[in-house]
Amino acid sequence: MMNAEHFRRIALQMEGAIEGAHMGHPDFRVNGRIFATLHPDLQRGMVKLTPEQQQRFTRENPEMFVPESGAWGRQGCTRVRLDLVGEDALGETITLAWQNTTRKNVVGQAKPKRKTRSIPPSPKR
Repeated sequence: MMNAEHFRRIALQMEGAIEGAHMGHPDFRVNGRIFATLHPDLQRGMVKLTPEQQQRFTRENPEMFVPESGAWGRQGCTRVRLDLVGEDALGETITLAWQNTTRKNVVGQAKPKRKTRSIPPSPKR
């Protein structure tokens, strides 16, 4: 059985992770992007999975994992019941959420546009 301190410890073990606050409850970020949060009651957490990852976890362990409400849940944000989840499953989901977020930072970054200017060809003589 996990609790908020276990969740926090695992999240902060991810490379570059820091704890912040979002809407009055703890969140965990890498490169400025949230990958996990603790609910205000500290009995549940949230991990940002892909919709496919979410389907796998909610299908295999519906008592531990459920989609968050609304659009966030449809995008993969997954609620974790800390009183039911084991350390391995929690560690796996937090790691996936961290990986998903770090990949988005790399893949989603716009490449800087190179400034080009036309230089007329020099006249041939």
